[in-house]
Amino acid sequence: MAVPRNRTSNARKNSRRSHHAKSPKHLGNCSNCKQPCLPHRICPHCGFYGGKDIENAKKD
Repeated sequence: MAVPRNRTSNARKNSRRSHHAKSPKHLGNCSNCKQPCLPHRICPHCGFYGGKDIENAKKD
């Protein structure tokens, strides 16, 4: 089994992790009400997805 010969320094460890930062969520615009919403999800403002009214279709 492989065993590290020397301890990894904090600088080397942290520079390796420099690309692990979180990025903000990308928001698109609803095609119906033009409000910002997450892509591939039902619009929380109007209930539309893909040009169809999903919220009212669920109730029926």
